[in-house]
Amino acid sequence: MSTGPGTPSVPAPTAPTTPAARRSSMFSSLNVRNYRLFFAGQVVSNIGTWMQRIAQDWLVLSLTGSATAVGVTTALQFLPMLLFGLYGGVLVDRLNKRRALLVTQTSMALTGIALALLTLSGHVQVWHVYLVAFAVGLATVVDNPARQSFVSEMVGPDQLQNAVSLNSANFQSARLVGPAVAGLMITGVGTGWAFLFNGLSFVAPLVGLLLMRARELHVVERAPRGKGQLREGLRYVAGRPDLTWTIILIGFIGTFGFNFPVYLSAFADDVFHAGAGSYSLFNTLMAAGSLAGALLAARRGTAKLRVMLAAAVAFGGLELVAAAAPSLWLFSLLMVPLGMFGMTVNVTANTTVQMGTDPAMRGRVMALYMMVFMGGSPIGAPIAGWITDAYGVRAGLAVGGTIAAAAAVVIGLVLARVGNLRLAVGWHGGHPRVRFVPREQQEQLAPVA
Repeated sequence: MSTGPGTPSVPAPTAPTTPAARRSSMFSSLNVRNYRLFFAGQVVSNIGTWMQRIAQDWLVLSLTGSATAVGVTTALQFLPMLLFGLYGGVLVDRLNKRRALLVTQTSMALTGIALALLTLSGHVQVWHVYLVAFAVGLATVVDNPARQSFVSEMVGPDQLQNAVSLNSANFQSARLVGPAVAGLMITGVGTGWAFLFNGLSFVAPLVGLLLMRARELHVVERAPRGKGQLREGLRYVAGRPDLTWTIILIGFIGTFGFNFPVYLSAFADDVFHAGAGSYSLFNTLMAAGSLAGALLAARRGTAKLRVMLAAAVAFGGLELVAAAAPSLWLFSLLMVPLGMFGMTVNVTANTTVQMGTDPAMRGRVMALYMMVFMGGSPIGAPIAGWITDAYGVRAGLAVGGTIAAAAAVVIGLVLARVGNLRLAVGWHGGHPRVRFVPREQQEQLAPVA
């Protein structure tokens, strides 16, 4: 049950679910025709997106030879979300989300084609890449909260957890294919063709959106135009500790732990001297782990805060281990569990926030979530690039992992205190079990002297 703006509430250990949601199979939301069209279109578009990400990072590194420049590119792509993300959420709550997506997806297609023409003609300069990255970021301000909140309109509340997880699995499946194809294109015919593929790939989601049946969408009341809607959204989140601290955690991890465009390109080029092929391999292996994490989340059926916190600690710890990896093959293998635990954090946090938010507030809350998660990159990416250039990429990755793990531990303790919970350690079915329980229950379980 949701609360009104500014009303304090105790964080629940799990996100709200219904019996139907708990009984759903791993792919149950694909039974919904509108979501199936959306999902199919995103498969093609996501492959193009990953191809452009790899090609863009490698192009900037080739033009400048600087990890800091790669970080600046990433920062510019996410800077609009940091500056305007909350206003994008207000717009999304007012707009027809399907029509908004038609506009944003078209604009991103045009930026991909523009960068392709510049690169293929031999006129591309690094400032062109910066400009395109910023333009994509502007479209993302509306596109991200619209896509996130449109899922509930396609599948309804019973299938929301499953659909959110499958969206992540979709994105990570494309991450398996996109970097591999991008690596072949970069070494074979050049980065420009990867940009062109990305621009044309947006045809698929645009066709899917046009083919949807509007009468089969779940009706969500749009927020009317009015003053104070941005403040209303912030007050709503501030009154919900479960949402507030989940968003804070994802902010720390997104800002300091997820700077892989900087880290992986530098490991491939400076540490292992292995070229674009190894950079593509790192991304592909991380995608395999991320896909596994997303599918496991789809199968679980509930979003548990303790799972999110444990995965965040594991993610940070694995970054520390990877920072010290002495060989290419060991570093490569570590990409799989890193992807799995990173995706577990992302999916669990996303689902917790979406399922715990009133539908009329979802656009604004998801905009805040995405602003914190993606908008931290303009801060974190240049810092990661500077540390990498000044002290080496191993130091940069180690700092990111330390901050991610420490944030998870501190926020876990804060949530336990706010929710009047205590950590209970015991055995269940022959295996160790760690969980948060109410203090009263802990006292009842304590042995009597």
